[in-house]
Amino acid sequence: MSQPNNFRSRVLSGDWLAGTFINLGSPVTAEIAGRAGFDWLMLDYEHGPGSEETLLHQLHAVSGTTSATVVRLAANEAPRFKRVLDLGAGGVMVPYVNTAEEARAAVSAVRYPPHGTRGVSKFNRAAGFGQNFDEYYAHSHERLVTMAQIETPESLTHLDAIAGVDGVDVLFVGPLDLTTNLGIQGQFDHPTFVEARVKVAAAARRAGKAAGILATAAAQIPLLREEGYSVIAFGSDGGAVTAGLHQSLAAMRAR
Repeated sequence: MSQPNNFRSRVLSGDWLAGTFINLGSPVTAEIAGRAGFDWLMLDYEHGPGSEETLLHQLHAVSGTTSATVVRLAANEAPRFKRVLDLGAGGVMVPYVNTAEEARAAVSAVRYPPHGTRGVSKFNRAAGFGQNFDEYYAHSHERLVTMAQIETPESLTHLDAIAGVDGVDVLFVGPLDLTTNLGIQGQFDHPTFVEARVKVAAAARRAGKAAGILATAAAQIPLLREEGYSVIAFGSDGGAVTAGLHQSLAAMRAR
């Protein structure tokens, strides 16, 4: 597995965990991010251009660093979980989790029987291609991280129920989707969104879970920490490349 075995315990202990989004599908930028020292990397397979093949290469690249890996799935569908977890992902981020029932389905897809319904195969990368299967089978439910994304008004009405599901480790706010679905797209300082953020953090705290979010500005990070967010991502490899290239071009064209 590419996931440090203590990552889930750090999540549930409320440790400050700094992450970033990896959305280019590139093993090179994933390795660069891992070597930079982020606690965790979110490999984006909901909106990113990568495939299962590129995911395998990214997991290979990150395994040589100390960063934990969380893969964002395109949908809360069991086969998607099985594929990325067998490849060695250390956890999943599940989009649009609106109810406790949907949260339970996600957790079930992460865990082997008797804890869940994940399909069993000994020969996969996560289990050392069979060499570590018994240990992985016995303990993966204790180590794999499940992040449930809060992105709709419906999810806000079921926060306590979602957070209360055993195996949901992080309530993770998707700022753009949530503001869009609240009718205030991109207004990250809007009182309605701020109120939603506070509610999510409070629900996570009541359940003994972590609150996570993608910070939309560096200046926002101290406030998010005050609100109770501990699993925070900021920026992305795509954003860093774009900003860096524009900066280089601007410097060359300066007069």
